[in-house]
Amino acid sequence: MKSATPKVLHEICGRSLVGHVLASARELEPENLVVVVGHAREKVTEHLTRIDPAVRTAVQAEQNGTGHAVRMALEELGGSVDGTVVVVCGDTPLLTGETLKRLAATHGGDGNAVTVLTAEVPDATGYGRIVRDDASGAVTAIVEHKDADDAQRAIKEINSGVFAFDGQLLADALGKVRTDNSQGEEYLTDVLGILREAGHRVGASVAADHREIAGINNRVQLSEARRILNDRLLTGAMLAGVTIVDPATTWVDVTVTFEQDAVVHPGTQLLGSTHVGEGAEVGPNSRLKDTRVGAGARVDNTVSDGAVVGPQAGVGPYAYLRPGTRLGLKSKVGTYVETKNASIGEGTKVPHLSYVGDATIGEYTNIGAASVFVNYDGQDKHHTTVGSHCRTGSDNMFVAPVTIGDGAYTAAGSVITKDVPPGSLAVARGQQRNIEGWVARKRPGSAAAKAAGAASGEPDGEG
Repeated sequence: MKSATPKVLHEICGRSLVGHVLASARELEPENLVVVVGHAREKVTEHLTRIDPAVRTAVQAEQNGTGHAVRMALEELGGSVDGTVVVVCGDTPLLTGETLKRLAATHGGDGNAVTVLTAEVPDATGYGRIVRDDASGAVTAIVEHKDADDAQRAIKEINSGVFAFDGQLLADALGKVRTDNSQGEEYLTDVLGILREAGHRVGASVAADHREIAGINNRVQLSEARRILNDRLLTGAMLAGVTIVDPATTWVDVTVTFEQDAVVHPGTQLLGSTHVGEGAEVGPNSRLKDTRVGAGARVDNTVSDGAVVGPQAGVGPYAYLRPGTRLGLKSKVGTYVETKNASIGEGTKVPHLSYVGDATIGEYTNIGAASVFVNYDGQDKHHTTVGSHCRTGSDNMFVAPVTIGDGAYTAAGSVITKDVPPGSLAVARGQQRNIEGWVARKRPGSAAAKAAGAASGEPDGEG
């Protein structure tokens, strides 16, 4: 990966590679779930603790092969286990729980000692080929590409590296795995031959989609897997009644949820725990993270992080909703408005060019254009409260802490530093005075002076 981040911690669609595998494995409802960690195990273990605290870890201090890794996992469980042991790879994020369930069902139904998950691929170059018995269909061998003859290389069914084992037979066979190979490692695939030679059945379960078994070894493959998974998520959403106008430019995380008749316009990213309600429209060109969009709301050209947009509310274009923003029913946050830790009541509008931070605004209030809630004194944050049915003028500064009472008005250009009683008009600005003739005296001969002179009938502009 050419990265300081361990491979299995790279993310696609809001979840690490190993996180995707764990989520699929959890669908089996396993009695025990063990992750074998080796390289950068401190980082990997810390990540596992955060995303799945119940998972167990087994340390493979030296990477001595796949068979050795599985042996370390069994030692974590006491050496052997009864029942079925499913082994998966930590870098296969497209593997689904449904496929693992079919693998386990095939394993138990056919009475196999081991069942390998296979796939039929368009190009099997470089993969181990699955050789079957023509009569029974049982797997007789897995032949690596470099060792395969021409007939075997024509086989399109390949080994995925995912297996289901009888737990007791697996533990016994791992003790017989040799290391007399070019790598000097314990290969898990050798277990298949050991069990077959002992008279046990080796079977296979074929994945419905060969792309599920794809492992990630570089950032090109990471990107390809991200596109496949994103398409899978969008297809599921569309089949559930969501309109995705342009799937090619829409990206979602696995944790994003929708209700029917939601509409997602082009160029939109929906991340984290974002939820889009019934009939709501998001986009174009919006990025929403951990944001809840209520039914019938409209969010256009917006960046949002940790906000709640109420039903039928309108946001944007070019709005920025920061954490703690709560927009009420039919409220509006308009063009070039930024909000943070702000509760904006039902029907209230902040239409233009404003910053609302650390504030509570009541119902059906209108905040004038170019208003700033001055919440920071250089050391501490302070709160502003604006009541219901207020009308604040354009270019207002609300210097917190301050309260504007219900039904109050504030004049344009005011700097509000004191509480405004309900129903009052607050005017906080210097009285205007006009100094006549100033331009002619201070800027003689300028374009402004000439224009003023022409307007006043005095060509020299003295007036």
